[in-house]
Amino acid sequence: MKLKVVIIGGGSSYTPEIVEGFIQRHRTFPVTDLVLVDIPAGQEKLEIVAALAQRMIHKAGVPIRLSWTLDRREALLDADFVSTQIRVGGLAAREKDERIPLSHGVIGQETNGPGGVFKALRTIPVLLDICADIQDVCPNAWLINFTNPAGIVTEALLKHSKHKRVIGVCNIPFNMRTGVAEILSCDARDVEIEFIGLNHFVFGKRVFVRGEDRTKEVLNKLLAKEMDYSPANIVSLGWTKEFIESLEMLPNPYHQYYFQRDEVLEKDIRAFRENGTRAEVVQKVEKELFHKYKAVELQEKPKELEQRGGAYYSDAACNLMNSIYNNTGDVQTVNVQNNGAIADLPADAVVEVNAIITKHGPKPIAVGRLPLSVRGMIQNMKAFEELVIEAAVTGDYLKAYKAMVMNPLVTSDKKAKLMLDELLEAHKEYLPQFQHSRAYVQNR
Repeated sequence: MKLKVVIIGGGSSYTPEIVEGFIQRHRTFPVTDLVLVDIPAGQEKLEIVAALAQRMIHKAGVPIRLSWTLDRREALLDADFVSTQIRVGGLAAREKDERIPLSHGVIGQETNGPGGVFKALRTIPVLLDICADIQDVCPNAWLINFTNPAGIVTEALLKHSKHKRVIGVCNIPFNMRTGVAEILSCDARDVEIEFIGLNHFVFGKRVFVRGEDRTKEVLNKLLAKEMDYSPANIVSLGWTKEFIESLEMLPNPYHQYYFQRDEVLEKDIRAFRENGTRAEVVQKVEKELFHKYKAVELQEKPKELEQRGGAYYSDAACNLMNSIYNNTGDVQTVNVQNNGAIADLPADAVVEVNAIITKHGPKPIAVGRLPLSVRGMIQNMKAFEELVIEAAVTGDYLKAYKAMVMNPLVTSDKKAKLMLDELLEAHKEYLPQFQHSRAYVQNR
């Protein structure tokens, strides 16, 4: 029986992660055909990654037919699963997303703040085109979106594309479960965290190990700095006793951008002066990675890949595909349409919650109302995300401005306009929907 998976953005340095995931799960998720797709600008990297993937498959001795192409529609023929891991504009665009906000004294993170806004503005139209191809060529395929900002992008696709088999994934909940398992000396499969919130703004409400509530113990270990589940791209600053005791939930690593904004900004500015933006650091890491990938003796994912910040990505994505394929009914944390799971958010909003995974897709588990301590923040964040989606789809300058003003990391009408105008100009090559908006700005 044929099982075909297509990876769009196949030339990414992350691809060996997901190839390893398919190899490890081949007994239960028997991929027969794996196709890597990229654009002409990424052809060299695509060929390097494909050669490494071929060596990995050969070493493992699994019957996966690997191919690679620049023809997306041809690749999508008869696909069962499509995974997206694209970066519109590449790391050069990410550098601008980080550098320009920092020049205005605002955190320049790639999926939060102004950088996240513009990553979404560049990405959503491209992924809508991809979804149109999927609906036309392989309408029964599941799209597993790992492209950030994953929650915003997933909601945009579910609201504005005809293709509805779309699920967003993020490695942060998986990192958190693994971190908890390590500190409690148990198997990660025995850990269950009740997640509530949005992508990169999700909280762990309760922690269970084999059904036993261990939430207080885990919070105490977090306070004692015995636990750190931050990915490689986020350096943990730790949390105060008062914050954890009042919150009574597990924060995720991205929360430091909002609740420790001044400290993070100071750290980011210092790092920028010493080593450049995170994008520049990653470019160096990627250069070294691709140098390793070229080595014909390399037949497995190199450990250095963990420096990219995508640890456990393959587990999150491959586990999801495996569960859909096998109709397992297990619980995973995904970005999915709310449909009443969180009573305080719209039904069509995309949330990051636990869901039962079936062959018909994820069924979100109801968590009721949000705790009062975070209700307003999450509702505000969701309103901001909806504005970003409207701006990306319409190319409306004022909607983009509203999104910037509403971003919790901006909170300045004047800075919002300055950064919006500079970023629109810096990314004009990848923002054709805003061509009239740029004229609007120039004629004012």
